[in-house]
Amino acid sequence: MRRGPSIRTSLIGAAWLCAYALLALAPLLLILATPRPPGRDFWTEFSVGLGFVGLAMMCLQFALTARFEWLKAPYGSDVVYAFHRAISMVSIGLILIHPAILFVTKWEVMKQRPFTHPVPFWLGTLAVVCLLWIVIVSVFRSRLSVNYDNWRRVHALLAIIAVVAGVVHVLVIGHYLAEPLQRGLWLAYTLAFTLLILYVRVIKPIMQIRRPWIVDAVIPQPGDSTTLVLRPDGHAGIRFQPGQFAWITLWESAFGDREHPFSFSGSAMAPGGRVEFTIKNLGDWSRRVREAKPGDRAFVDGPFGALSADRFPDARGFAFFAGGIGITPMVSHLRTFADRGEPRPCWLFYAGKDWEGLPLREAVEELRRLLPNLKVIYVLGTPPPAGATDAPVETGFITRNVIDRHAPDIARFAGDASHIECFICGPAPMMNAVEEALRASGVRLGDYHAERFNLV
Repeated sequence: MRRGPSIRTSLIGAAWLCAYALLALAPLLLILATPRPPGRDFWTEFSVGLGFVGLAMMCLQFALTARFEWLKAPYGSDVVYAFHRAISMVSIGLILIHPAILFVTKWEVMKQRPFTHPVPFWLGTLAVVCLLWIVIVSVFRSRLSVNYDNWRRVHALLAIIAVVAGVVHVLVIGHYLAEPLQRGLWLAYTLAFTLLILYVRVIKPIMQIRRPWIVDAVIPQPGDSTTLVLRPDGHAGIRFQPGQFAWITLWESAFGDREHPFSFSGSAMAPGGRVEFTIKNLGDWSRRVREAKPGDRAFVDGPFGALSADRFPDARGFAFFAGGIGITPMVSHLRTFADRGEPRPCWLFYAGKDWEGLPLREAVEELRRLLPNLKVIYVLGTPPPAGATDAPVETGFITRNVIDRHAPDIARFAGDASHIECFICGPAPMMNAVEEALRASGVRLGDYHAERFNLV
């Protein structure tokens, strides 16, 4: 039996899911366990139950985005954020159904006093309006030309207003709050929500201020990208696994909200605690990275992520599939392997439009010399210039035939207890195609790992 994190991780992940479900359904379970107030019909109680569950789920959203590594470790940050986005839609839907049912069932009463509703009505309306704006701004952010930093501010502000208005709405109405257990539940939700805000906005920035970083070097890279080298200022730095990422704050206070997630591209064994991030110019903040200067102050929040070969100590070997700037976590792996003297075979399939646009291509060529067990295969839209590399080059896309031709061991050992662990990072179409190709080669779902760094 192959050792690894799978069984333990699965159990921890299942435990967190059960805890989430219990916390989300707790208000509804309390409603079912207590007598119904006199004069309340079924549809009113049903809408209240949906509203309670939706509001509880909204409170829990702040825990999902608070970057607790122990919470995200079983799944990977991309899975947690994907769950956050999906469950947000579910919770908002439940909350919207709550007033919709009341409007339908109590329309005759409501239309008689359209502008004289009591305070709870307007609190609930405020919460609903904020939630609708969250959906609109998040789904149509690109079309509305809302940049990342402004989106984060609007998203956080509207979410806080919505949850506060929703909780006060519940407390002011007071139904199902007569029993101590009921009051205690919502008090606990309110307290947890408040503590999470304090942790994210006050405690964590203070912790970062006590562990600042200094820009050590700014290195231009091919593919319109830049490597930012940071060194710890007065502390030992952070311990990370190759393939992980961190949030960087540059030129701003730790109490600000202009922080951005990037994968480590340096070795986890780098001396002096130095860390490297290779950042592609994608507009907004990323285009300013090249303007950083040695001596600039920075803050690093991390590490995060589960896309690491260190989680699989008994793997037979490792295959890395990178597209464009998705090469960064793969180079971090290979640089770490070089420093450790990793003896197991490794394959790197590096895809891009052309040779000139490949970030870190010089680092990849150097790693070919440092790692005798590494085989690099470039997969390009157009052939590279003559003499650019003596590594194998395929034209087109990463397909099953390409994988089988250059790394037949992936399919050969796919069903064995000790097999080739596969890691994928790049544009979504490329990642989807590689996953499909690996499945066609017999690689099981749990043996290839793709972290989609779409955290917004």
